[in-house]
Amino acid sequence: MNSHNRRLTGALLLGAVALTLLPWYSLEAGFFDTGWILSLWRDEASAPALWQLGAHPWLGGALALWLLCGLSGLLPGRQRSALLLLFSALGVLFLVIEGHAIGYSGWSWLWLENQFGTLEQGQPAMGAGAILLLTTFLLLFAFALAERGVLRGDAFVVAALVLITALVSVFVLYPVLSMFVVSVQDVDGSFQPDGLLANLQDPSIWSLSCLAGGSCGTAWRTLWLALMTATGSTLLGLAFALAATRTPLPCKKALRMLTILPIITPPFVIGLALILLFGRSGVVTEHLAALFGIEPGRWLYGLTGIWIAQVLSFTPIAFLVLIGVAEGVSPSLEEASQTLRADRWRTFSRVSLPLMAPGLANAFLISFIESMADFGNPMVLGGSHGVLSTEIFFSVVGAQNDPSRAAVLAMILLCFTLAAFVLQRLWLGGKNFATVTGKGDGGQHSQLPPLLRGGVYGLVIPWGLFTLVVYGMILVGGFVQSWGLNSALTVEHYVRAFRVSISDGHLLWSGVAWNSFWTTLEIALIAAPLTAIVGLLTAWLIVRQKFAGRQTFEFLLMLSFAIPGTVIGVSYVMAYNLPPLEITGTAMILIACFVFRNMPVGVRGGIAAMSQLDKSLDEASLTLGASSFRTLRKVVLPLLKPAISAALVYAFVRAITSISAVIFLVSAQYNMATSYIVGLVENGEYGVAIAYSTVLIFVMLLIIGLFQWLVGERRLRRAARPVDVAAPPITPSLTQESAV
Repeated sequence: MNSHNRRLTGALLLGAVALTLLPWYSLEAGFFDTGWILSLWRDEASAPALWQLGAHPWLGGALALWLLCGLSGLLPGRQRSALLLLFSALGVLFLVIEGHAIGYSGWSWLWLENQFGTLEQGQPAMGAGAILLLTTFLLLFAFALAERGVLRGDAFVVAALVLITALVSVFVLYPVLSMFVVSVQDVDGSFQPDGLLANLQDPSIWSLSCLAGGSCGTAWRTLWLALMTATGSTLLGLAFALAATRTPLPCKKALRMLTILPIITPPFVIGLALILLFGRSGVVTEHLAALFGIEPGRWLYGLTGIWIAQVLSFTPIAFLVLIGVAEGVSPSLEEASQTLRADRWRTFSRVSLPLMAPGLANAFLISFIESMADFGNPMVLGGSHGVLSTEIFFSVVGAQNDPSRAAVLAMILLCFTLAAFVLQRLWLGGKNFATVTGKGDGGQHSQLPPLLRGGVYGLVIPWGLFTLVVYGMILVGGFVQSWGLNSALTVEHYVRAFRVSISDGHLLWSGVAWNSFWTTLEIALIAAPLTAIVGLLTAWLIVRQKFAGRQTFEFLLMLSFAIPGTVIGVSYVMAYNLPPLEITGTAMILIACFVFRNMPVGVRGGIAAMSQLDKSLDEASLTLGASSFRTLRKVVLPLLKPAISAALVYAFVRAITSISAVIFLVSAQYNMATSYIVGLVENGEYGVAIAYSTVLIFVMLLIIGLFQWLVGERRLRRAARPVDVAAPPITPSLTQESAV
């Protein structure tokens, strides 16, 4: 009971701090500008809740509920936990409802004004005090559940589950729901579906006139491009995987090294390299014009150019998915097929290829979603052939300024990606693709049939050389004075972007790229560890704890991965541009976007790694009196170093290279590198853009190495001790099924 009292007292003290020592409403200069400390009890803008009661009497409800929670803690037994549950839940509901119902100018909804009359004074968005009190009510709710024996009464586990559920609701579900609401809402908050219906019936979205020689609508154009990109990336990824596992192709290690390049490359850089090769002033275009008199054209600027760039970008990702599946097919099954007199082609088509179905489906789905969400390549190469991601962008920031249209386009994009996700699950559902069991499985994979091997070589070798040429152009492009006009080599682009000068003994970062560079590094370095912490803690809850709704909880976590980045960006703008949580234009919205957009990868990696750890390790620690938190910190986390390193690296790289969501969320104060490079491209400053991108690639490689050094390697063995009799080797019994 003492531990319960200490937790309850600590949570109530947090509430007291929120009500008396922190600004209740958001500050224009931001919370970390500490000027509010001096004016805390003197200025209404930075005053705490107790000071605000005169101007905003409804805050008395929050104070009353906090006091009732404190009084409930004085009661004995189950009566205490029941009242704590009631009052803390009411506290959460009260803060959420009053935050939505009252805006800057009064009631947020017209029907509330008609019902209760006009408010003389509205309220700004929630500040540090309101958010801390909301967190206090959530903690009190979790501690009350623990007192009632939920999850064996483990307060740490219950609190972690409650807080993560709240965070996912706020930063994943709430923005998507807000986007749907905005599409049927008028400027005064009343229900007005005319904009939704008009945009849904817009011929520019759904037109099929391309079947009669015209131009298709944006939705069908985007869907066709995504299907073509997913097909091309999956086929090429399969060819590379087969070449690496079933052919004597030399330089296989170099082939695998190619897979990391697109992952650490800003998404529009490949489009820039294609322009340097095949644009009107490109190297190949000029040589063709000089040798054969071929007139330079604009064929690259359209769906063809976008398709080439996307296949280049997403083929290595498909390869990473398929290489493990290709290696996982049991050689003994292929040998059994050949023993039964099946030739190599029949063995491959009837045994090996069907067992790769999960990998093919996942590679296709990932490429499809990435193509749908891709913003950089269509922005650089699209020309007049817009896709949904670029049309959404121009609906929000262009001359149209039509949030309803942006919401409708985002919903169409979301429906396409979720439909692909559901179709994949239906196709693979109920099928078993297990090939690796606890029995030893010797032998080697059978070689491909000669004709198929020739086809694989015919795809892999030219495409690999083409990829090398494209990345060579990225390196060279930053050192050319002006592509197509002046091919003299220069370092001017690097100097302009990253100039450093000394004035009056002070170091000046005078290059044009430094501001966005430092902002990007700062936000990425903050977001990466937060992503890893939330992702691995969530994975621990899913694997090690049993609670009602666990599968639903896991699905909601993975939902943000299935939602295209463009939709995330639009929904965040619409959700957080007004009270109760107004963070648009701040660093917080960028960090929240990166954490909850990239968290599913950390969750899946953590689940995979934690599933290999025997539960008896946790149970032994708990039996010896350690708490769940201490067990997680001292036992589980040291054994998860590979998963920690992977989560950190992925979150950091994605925070630097992301563009589809970031383009909507940046501001003049917090401008990310990818957004800045897009601006350079729009202004025709290709040399500076490529120079900046090259520096980002090398910085990412350096920090990835630093992360891996800091995390270190997992140690599973103790120092060997001499034994009298050599024990026979023990083969662990493992059962591995392909991810479905």
